[in-house]
This record gives sequence, structure tokens and C-alpha cells, in this order.
Amino acid sequence: MSKGKVLVAMSGGVDSSVAAALLVDQGYEVVGVTMQVWDYSECDIEEGAGTCCSSIDVDDARAVADLVGFPFYVLNCEAKFKSLVIDPFLQAYLDGKTPSPCVNCNTYLKFDHLIQKMRELECDYLATGHYAKIQKSSNGEAAIVTSEDSWKDQTYFLFTLQKDILKHLMFPVGEMTKDEVRKYAQERGLLNARKKDSVGICFVGNKGYSKFIEEHVSQDKLQGGNIRRFPDGEILGTHTGIHNFTYGQRRGLGMSHHEMFFVLEIDPVTRTVWVGEEKHLFKDQMEIVKSNWLDELSEDETVKVKIRFHHPGAQAKIRRTKEGAFVQFETPQRAITPGQAAAVYRDRQLVGGGWIV
Repeated sequence: MSKGKVLVAMSGGVDSSVAAALLVDQGYEVVGVTMQVWDYSECDIEEGAGTCCSSIDVDDARAVADLVGFPFYVLNCEAKFKSLVIDPFLQAYLDGKTPSPCVNCNTYLKFDHLIQKMRELECDYLATGHYAKIQKSSNGEAAIVTSEDSWKDQTYFLFTLQKDILKHLMFPVGEMTKDEVRKYAQERGLLNARKKDSVGICFVGNKGYSKFIEEHVSQDKLQGGNIRRFPDGEILGTHTGIHNFTYGQRRGLGMSHHEMFFVLEIDPVTRTVWVGEEKHLFKDQMEIVKSNWLDELSEDETVKVKIRFHHPGAQAKIRRTKEGAFVQFETPQRAITPGQAAAVYRDRQLVGGGWIV
């Protein structure tokens, strides 16, 4: 007898393919689904070479479903992806921020749209190829914890998930390392066992962020401004748009100077890019907004906070506010960047997070 019915989100990559195959081998009834989110004919990314959910990726996912033996469907989510992922990505750069579009994709598509489909198809669970785990917390409720592969761990992108859906989620590859995932795929005969991982932002392409933004935003919104030295305000040069900069950036500032400068702040109102010595990048406080909490958190508790995906995390205390939370780090952190996500952990458990302002 089946252990339950599982809707598996399949990107065409090896991780989600192995997730589906593992569940079949474990006795679950599996239904595979791929979300078509972006027309790759519009960009310079070679389909199947590190892409996510392109036409070739759809074919790869379907081939895995045929081999392993479960039904497979394709959902066209291009309009939703544009309005909830790409448009906010573009606006963030115009606002002087550096966005994390993968969080929005998880929030509004993988764990919202697909949860609705899970219910429509009368499935018990939704599974993905994320490197994460679901375990029981100290209070007996479902909790997200970090995976066995610390380098591939993707819990950072999951802080926005609603607490009530956690009991319906499965992350089958969370107990494995990437090497173990590829080994299993080869042994199972999956055609994408050695397929290149999708890296970076799936819709940008080889042209880079700046060019992508310039192709999708009207020119009147991409006006230049001054580059000023902090703290004296001396004008060191000009630029063609704040979308070309991010906090902590050293290269590509568009000016020659005998001193080494780093981007310290971006002012979207005056379109001023402030640069200065690296020491000014370090701060021990930050504010987050639109926070989401998956477990209770005491103001006296010391937690670990990650301020970007590959940030190792830093010890801090959290004080909840009406708008979100105030974070006080034990030691100053480099380049705390508006627009990025901040994920909060208690040991290995993801307890919540918010957006850095």
C-alpha cells in the first residue's frame, strides 16, 4: 500500500529528480510537476546548461517520470513569475537594493502555487529537491532544519514559508550530500545524473544583471548620478545608474583613483553612490522588515543570523518590532545589504527571518 500521495516539484535537475525517485522507492505515490516560468528564447542562456524549468529541463523531468513510472504535468507560470519575481527584482535595483529573487520564487510559486495544486490533486505532501530537512521541534511541531550538505544547504531561502504548511513538506535529498545524490541518480539510471547545476539567478543570463535590467526597464528610470566619498562628500566621479552597484562592491566603479574604494551606500532619491574605506562597511546592527517567524524567539536568546546565502552566520540577539525586528550582532558584519534576506537560526533550526533595510 502507498505511504501517501506526493506532488513533487521537478525542475529537470538531478536534485528534484532524485527526490521523486527516492519517494517512489520508499513506497509513495508520486505525481511530478514542472513549472514553466521563463521563456529562455528571450535570453542568452543555453537551455539545459544550468537553467531551471526551460523546455529542455521539462523534457528531462518528463524522461525521469517515464523511467521511474509516475504521471507528470507542466504548469505555465510565466505570468505569475513575472509579476511576483521579475518585476520586484527590477524595482529593487531601482530602489538601490540588491534583491534575493529566489526567496520570492519559493514564497509565491513553489510553496504557494504548488501547495494549492497539491490540494487540488488531493495529495498529502509537496516535495522538492531543496537541501533542507523537516524534523520535529522541541514542542513536537514540524520544523525546518539544515541539511547534511552544509555547502548546498538552502534553508536560507525558506524563511518566508507559512508555519501551517511545514507538516505537508518533504525534502528527500536533505539527508544526502550532493555527491551521494549524483551517485544515486547514476545507479538509478537517471539521464540527468551528471547534469550541470543551476547557479545564480536563472533568468538573467550571461549578459549580467545590469544589461538585463536595462533591457527590461524604461530608460527614464535609469538616470545617472554622482559618486561621492564618505564621509566628506567629495565628488569622485559620475555613474550611469545605481543599478550597476551593490554594497561592498570594489570593482567596476567606473572611476580611477589611487585609493581603494568600496560601495558603502546607495541613495535612490539623489541617485548618489557613496564610496569609502572598507572599514566603513562593518556594522553591528541592522533592521529587518516583513519578518516571518516559524518558532517562538526570546529577546534574551542568542541566535545565528545569515545576511546572505553563503554567509556563515553570526551570533546576534533579536528584538521584535512592529515593522519586523532589530538585530544586534556580537561582532560587526561586512556589507549588510538592503534587499537581501536575513535568516535566523537556533542551532540548525530555521526559526524565521526578514528583509534587510
